[in-house]
Order: sequence, then C-alpha cells, then structure tokens
Amino acid sequence: MPLTQDQLAEIEAQRGQTTPTLRATAPGMENRLYTAHPVLDHGLIRVIDYMGDDAAICQAARVSYGTGTKSVSNDEGLIRYLMRHWHSTPFEMCEVKFHVKLPVFVARQWIRHRTANVNEYSARYSILDREFYIPAPDALAAQSTVNNQGRGELLEGEEAARVLDILKTDAARAYDNYEAMLSTEGQKGLARELARMNLPANIYTQWYWKTDLHNLFHFLRLRADVHAQYEIRVYAQVMCEIVADWVPLAYKAFADYRMGGVNLSATAMDCVRRMLKGETVTQENSGMSAGEWREFEGVLGSG
Repeated sequence: MPLTQDQLAEIEAQRGQTTPTLRATAPGMENRLYTAHPVLDHGLIRVIDYMGDDAAICQAARVSYGTGTKSVSNDEGLIRYLMRHWHSTPFEMCEVKFHVKLPVFVARQWIRHRTANVNEYSARYSILDREFYIPAPDALAAQSTVNNQGRGELLEGEEAARVLDILKTDAARAYDNYEAMLSTEGQKGLARELARMNLPANIYTQWYWKTDLHNLFHFLRLRADVHAQYEIRVYAQVMCEIVADWVPLAYKAFADYRMGGVNLSATAMDCVRRMLKGETVTQENSGMSAGEWREFEGVLGSG
C-alpha cells in the first residue's frame, strides 16, 4: 500500500468525523470518501470531496425543460434521455475532487484534459520521494507493429530482464544524483527547481483534480477505453467504480450509451442499411478507406 502509517491514520481520522448537513449526499460516495485506492506500484486515487447526486442531475434538467419532461415518469428514464440526446448541462451540476498520485508521464497525458481544476505537488518547494513506476511483467511490451501509439507482444526472458534492469538502474542513479545536487553538506547545493529537471518521467507526482461529471464522463470514455494506455487506464477504471457508487443511474446510462455504444458515420450507416437489405458490402464498394473499413468491421464484430 503506497501510504505511510501516519497517512493511513489521518485517513481513518477523517473518515471517523461526521458532520450534520442539509445538502444532498450519496451513500455510495460517502463510503468512498478519503479512502485510498492503490493503483500501479506506488500510485493511489481517493475522493476528497463531491457535490450532487443523480437527483441533482434531474433537478437541473427539470428546471431547464419545465413541462418538457412530464412524459418522463422517473429519474432513471430522464437521465437516460439526457444521455441519449447529448444534453450535457445537467451532468455539470455534479462535481468531484480527487487526490491522485501518479507517474509524471501519466500526468502529462492526463493534463491534456483541460476541463478540470488542478493543483500539483511542487518540486520547487519540496523534495520528491524516491518512488518510480516500474512496469509489472504483464505490462512490459514491445512496440506495436501496426499502431505507432500502442504496444505489441509482451517482452519475455532475457529481453524483459534487460529492460527492467535499465529502468531500475537509471531511476536509482537519477535520484542519487538529484539528492547529491541538493546536498547542503558544506555546499550551497542546487536549487530544487533546477535539480528536478534531471529526474525521469516515471517518478511519482501528486495532485488534486476537480471536475464536473460531464467532463469526467468524457475523460472516462477516452481513458477507460481498451485502446487507452494501460498506465492511465487503470486509474480510469478505479474512477469508473467510484462514479458507479456516486451516481449509479447516470453511470449506468453512460456505460450503455457512451462506453458500450458506438458512433457511425453517414457512410457507415448507409452500409448498414444496404446490409439489412441483403446486399453484399465490401471495402471496395463501401465508400470507406481501408482504415475506416477495418474499424467498421470491428464495430460489427466481423473483423
């Protein structure tokens, strides 16, 4: 578990406090508050605070649409309607704040989602811990031969051992030099803001990340997808479990329409209609490029 005994005691103290409130609470999220969920070898994710629940989404929608929702008999039906028709504003009424500990190279991917408030641990003021992400054997793969962004076959035997040794040795050497540059024993030592530049991208950082549910769903749709990089996907998968406890109706609709659904182009829809009529459709007569056709076959499960 990537937490010290003092940190665990602090979390237990936080969870032991109860404060009467008039605001809406979500029982599933109350059970998640402050609890640290381990991710990767030294990472974690935990909920620090949240606002809203499934009812808040419906409340916002009914204010906006007025009598337009009278035909919707229940909250689940309304939420599914909103998700199905891409009415995103009601989902923005819910917010959540996470504490995340993650490798720097994962943080650089994560920060591309520019729809959140972020405050990161500062290596200008503090000294980073000697903690580096070292892939487990089942995450150590070669470059894919068909996808420039992806992984191929797992490395095994001597090759896997060689790569792991390089990762561990380089990380240890870089941190030793980092400490040496900071040393003040008879020397002034290099400023922390400069010494950090020598550290590798697999060192761990931490941040508080706050976003609304609409933008969180967008993040999860991309980062919990099977094609996302493993090291960020495992964080997204934990977040999916948390959101399912927080807003179960909204998450169910999201999983159905976004995670489990697909978007088809006008050309692809035309091919589907032709297939339903019994026509034989191939890549040559589909109007799609080879790449589009390959993806279309994947959607249909015929690839």
